[in-house]
Amino acid sequence: QVQLVESGGDLVQAGGSLRLSCAASESIISLNVMGWYRQAPGKQRELVAIISSGGSTNYAASVKGRFTISKDNAKNTVYLQMNNLKPEDTAVYYCHAVKVVGGIRNYWGQGTQVTVSS
Repeated sequence: QVQLVESGGDLVQAGGSLRLSCAASESIISLNVMGWYRQAPGKQRELVAIISSGGSTNYAASVKGRFTISKDNAKNTVYLQMNNLKPEDTAVYYCHAVKVVGGIRNYWGQGTQVTVSS
């Protein structure tokens, strides 16, 4: 069982920046894909950004050019650098991991709140 713990959520003004962190309980080298999702009130959870074990990244169109996903294998941590934040970025951000071992296993963190004021 992989434990994921997010941190870094906060209240920030529009145009500001935040960096979210997701610490994993085991080596992230063993995790095939890690990523960030978000869920705003009354909306479905949506993909924000993902990074593969090889370092390939993909972003939602709404955050491309503003957000950057990265990872530090030595620290077993994935980051989401968020710049030029907008009120519509307000949501609970969840860390997600996929591990393919005799099947596909999905793991989620507990979420961290990001609030962007206008």
